[in-house]
Amino acid sequence: MDVDTRLLRYFAAVAEEGNLTRAAERLYVSQPALTKQIKQLETLLGATLFTRSRAGMGLTEAGRALARRAPALLDDWNRAVAETNAAAARETRVLRVGFLASAANEATTEIIAEFTARRPGWRVDMRQSAWSDPTAGLADGQVDVAILRLPIPGQEKWRVEVLLTEPRCVVLPSTHRFADRDEIPFAELYDEPFVAAPQATGPWRDYWLAVDERGGVPPRIGAVTQHPDDWLNAIANGYGIALAPESAARFYQRPGVVFRSVVGIAASRVGVAWNPIDDANAPVQDFVRSCLRFEQA
Repeated sequence: MDVDTRLLRYFAAVAEEGNLTRAAERLYVSQPALTKQIKQLETLLGATLFTRSRAGMGLTEAGRALARRAPALLDDWNRAVAETNAAAARETRVLRVGFLASAANEATTEIIAEFTARRPGWRVDMRQSAWSDPTAGLADGQVDVAILRLPIPGQEKWRVEVLLTEPRCVVLPSTHRFADRDEIPFAELYDEPFVAAPQATGPWRDYWLAVDERGGVPPRIGAVTQHPDDWLNAIANGYGIALAPESAARFYQRPGVVFRSVVGIAASRVGVAWNPIDDANAPVQDFVRSCLRFEQA
């Protein structure tokens, strides 16, 4: 019998969390999709793996047996994938770098130049990710290293070095009643509809909704988007407002939206992240050093 490693990874997340909602957020998938995958695994194995109740997802005896073996199986697979990717990178001399939005802002081109100086003949393949995956491909092994907006879900699993911090601003439709103001207290935006990332991104979505800085007022969601263009269109069309890094005003200017300073929320951080498996991966570590060469003073 062949079982997709994705199904095993989904099972392990539910087993560890004991809760479908938390597991779905950790995996960046919807809860219905995760439920479907767990049922598919149970069908393949011919065994019930969980008992479902209001208290959460409890493991059956069969589930406990699989849970004892799953972490080692996944770890072995992850190491095999990492070693294969490292060998492919050495052979092709291409380093896959995931990123979100503007990556490390203006420092991005300098980082790439520094890396190619350290590794002559190598090329950096920059891969932009949708906001549905805040790890920019790191979580599923699609990239070797990533430049990310922190915090990300499951951040403790990765090696992360902070490169820079910058204030957050608010992005408004140009017709908004606050559009003519230079600075807006965040408390005045509590009741505004927001354009948000997908719900499955969990803590990352909450951070860009400033959930912890709302004084208990829940956010109103006017639209959900995954890409910068869709995000800007939703704001321009009046479906909501959004928080963004201050640098977004330089990279995402377009008719119909304005960027304004906002006070009362913490600054945004950009970090370089990689899998601990790659601590000894020389090209990955050269890229990390290249990033740190331009770390904000």
